[in-house]
Amino acid sequence: MKTKGLDYTALTLVIIGAINWGLIGFFRFDLVAWLFGSLTLLSRIIYALVGISGLYCICLFGRIKDMGE
Repeated sequence: MKTKGLDYTALTLVIIGAINWGLIGFFRFDLVAWLFGSLTLLSRIIYALVGISGLYCICLFGRIKDMGE
């Protein structure tokens, strides 16, 4: 299955984003900004990739549903 690698990559980025949001919510600590700078080009690319991955992961709901049938 060709999309399996893309699925894992997207899921990994979504998990990283979720951990980052958890850190922001609980400790007011932005890991991405700490590692790459506050709104530098690299950090903006990471935020964008996490967002795109989240949108991509919406399609996983359909595939999970299909696997159960």
